[in-house]
Amino acid sequence: MWSGPGKHGGARPAPLERAGEKREPLKSKNNEGLGSDTRARKKKVQGSSHEKEAGSEKPGAICPRTPAEPPVQRAMPVSESLVKELSQALLRMDMGLEQEYAYDIFSSMMQKQPRYTFRGPELPRSVTAEMRALTLDWLVQVHEYLNLADDTLHLTVYLMNAYLKAGKVQVSRLQLLGIACLFLACKVEESTFPDPAQLCFLTEDSFARRELLRMERKVLARLQFELHYPSPLHLLRLLAEVGRCPAEVRHLAMYFLELSWMEVDCLCFEPAQLALAALWLAQRVLGWQAPQEGSPKLHLYSESELLRVHPPMAKAALQGASSSLRAIFCKYSRPQKLCISTSPAIAASDYLSRCLQSPAL
Repeated sequence: MWSGPGKHGGARPAPLERAGEKREPLKSKNNEGLGSDTRARKKKVQGSSHEKEAGSEKPGAICPRTPAEPPVQRAMPVSESLVKELSQALLRMDMGLEQEYAYDIFSSMMQKQPRYTFRGPELPRSVTAEMRALTLDWLVQVHEYLNLADDTLHLTVYLMNAYLKAGKVQVSRLQLLGIACLFLACKVEESTFPDPAQLCFLTEDSFARRELLRMERKVLARLQFELHYPSPLHLLRLLAEVGRCPAEVRHLAMYFLELSWMEVDCLCFEPAQLALAALWLAQRVLGWQAPQEGSPKLHLYSESELLRVHPPMAKAALQGASSSLRAIFCKYSRPQKLCISTSPAIAASDYLSRCLQSPAL
């Protein structure tokens, strides 16, 4: 579909384009227009109460909209040990300023989890699982070429999935959607972001700059400017720090987490569920056990809920280098990622093999 990005010199970032704001002119108290407007509002308010009473007697009158039923939320129990562990974890992560609000931050992230799940029928039928996986594989290559942060890539994938969930998209525009989501994620997570012309060059000039900026506006409008979500990467880092996991376990968990992007079945899982399942799977593969003495429970997922995530992760991990889409495998085969994707523990893991044999674990 698309070849990998070629080498191209970095361009200076373009300035943010801000939409013009329309504001009402200020008026003084002596302005007649203000007084007339005030009298008009008073008449409107008086008339509205009468119309409301009369409207209640008319058949078929529009009733006030009732608030939608909120999704089921996972409320974390408050405990002194939990608050202490989270606070110390943030301090070790060089987040001392947020240390006082450690529990509030973690609890808020857990409560919002059900809002960020997807169902298969919610994705456009025109976009197959193979086309989506191919686009994500290309985005991983572009992300590495531009040397962007891991948080940027995770936000890119989320924005792309959220756009696909919200409405239809033409297959010919799927690559444009992916690069527009990357452009938006750079504006949120990076201190500088690539020039639109450079991003268009990475698509082999398949799209013009104006098409990229137009798609950016479409994404913002469809998502109603909601560009933040409880990233599973943030949760994974926090939980790994609380559990004092070694670097090898963390990198393997991040590898499993990114492999889950390529599997459509993983879209129905909550971000925290993916993070916890990836961390648990990494511990089992490497044979590392976290200390359990006096450690608080940091989630409300049952063991069966976490085990449901392991089969698709195990499938993607065992395919490894033999897969046609190898961007994530190659990314984690580098020394910066401890060459974790080529670890002998993956191929030698009996648990990963059992996951494939028993998908319903």
